[in-house]
Amino acid sequence: MTVRIASQRDSYAIDEFIGRTEGASIYHEFRWCSVIEECFAHKCHYLLCEGGRGEIRGILPLVHMKSWMFGNFLVSMPFFNYGGVCAEDDGSRDLLVAEAVRIARQSSVSHIEFRQEEPLDNGFPVKTSKVSMRLTLPSSHEDLWKSFPSKLRSQVRKPQKSGMNVRVGREDELDSFYHVFSVCMRDLGTPVYPKHFFRNILVRFPESTWICSVYLDTVPMASGFLIAFKDRLEIPWGASLRRYNSKSPNMLLYWSCLEFACNRGFRFFDFGRSTMGESTYRFKEQWGAVSFPMYWHYWIANNGTLPEINPHNPRYRFAIETWKKLPVSLANFLGPRIVRNIP
Repeated sequence: MTVRIASQRDSYAIDEFIGRTEGASIYHEFRWCSVIEECFAHKCHYLLCEGGRGEIRGILPLVHMKSWMFGNFLVSMPFFNYGGVCAEDDGSRDLLVAEAVRIARQSSVSHIEFRQEEPLDNGFPVKTSKVSMRLTLPSSHEDLWKSFPSKLRSQVRKPQKSGMNVRVGREDELDSFYHVFSVCMRDLGTPVYPKHFFRNILVRFPESTWICSVYLDTVPMASGFLIAFKDRLEIPWGASLRRYNSKSPNMLLYWSCLEFACNRGFRFFDFGRSTMGESTYRFKEQWGAVSFPMYWHYWIANNGTLPEINPHNPRYRFAIETWKKLPVSLANFLGPRIVRNIP
């Protein structure tokens, strides 16, 4: 078996491999390299492991992130919950990891982060603090509705009775989504992605992306970005405006996304990642979602320490509190310049 860098001409074979391989995700598709390179200007190394007849045995997309603020490292995949090494067997997996380490040494990076749904079991240090929250869906949204406790149903009915309406679209909902999302990110003290990042995803994945938004009259109050793969519908980004919390638009948003998933025939709904016990975890748990562990493995150079590029790191506390006080327009201007280097 051999490992090489993939090119555009390999995209069809990669799609075929992803389609038949358990453990693959949409974030393994070659199209993401173009999205990341165009929106964030990071170099992608998409590794293929091939058998003797040229058949794909494994894949590993890597993104090289380098900045004075957050350091020099490789991630598979940044900005998303999944996308680590995906291989048919341990031999293919080990060859891909070995090539990733060779690239890491050549590039003098501090570490490689592999975002796995299953453990690598290769001795690399691992973080398991994050979980993926998923709900198995029945064949109809009526059956799903009946399965909810009465308190949850009343929380969904509240915004419906107040006259809120829901729209599911694509580019036509992007402005509403980005308004809600950017305000929410500012309130959390988190730099926001550029709008063209989401537009690029919609353009490059027209068959598997949507935006669901909740309005009161013409005012967007909550919105979520949906990405589908095989029998799973995921909401990697969802937000609601804090000043309307008393009206519960977030409850209507998630119910509408679940209803959409059932009507489209998806078997699973992925609420995205959470930290066990935190408020977002409890919110997703109330819908019946079950936690699945996420295994973030690390190769670390020169006996270094595990990276902590996250809001819980005390070194970022002052910056987060300061960011919350910025005008939204300024946060939206500065945010994309910072967040491009945060995996």
